Amino acid sequence: MNNNVHSEAADRLFDAILTLKDREECYRFFEDICTVNELLSFIQRYEVALMLRRGLTYLEIAELTGASTATISRVNRAINTGNGSYDMSLRRLGLLAGEEKHG
Repeated sequence: MNNNVHSEAADRLFDAILTLKDREECYRFFEDICTVNELLSFIQRYEVALMLRRGLTYLEIAELTGASTATISRVNRAINTGNGSYDMSLRRLGLLAGEEKHG
């Protein structure tokens, strides 16, 4: 398999994720497709993003999540120079100040 993220294989995976109907199906799918540590890393990065957007310091985030400063820095870089997906999803969930949860 090549390293190109944008591929037919990736499309199939994302299409499969988009078929998931509820949180329980998400748990089952991701517990099957990821190792526990991979899934915990995803969860940790998302929590780090939320805490960064809420203004917590690297030290506070590291203490609360156990994330390394390298991970916090990587997430911060994605927030500041990435595709905007962290902010988009945090807004949609109503987790950023002044935003309301949809659905």
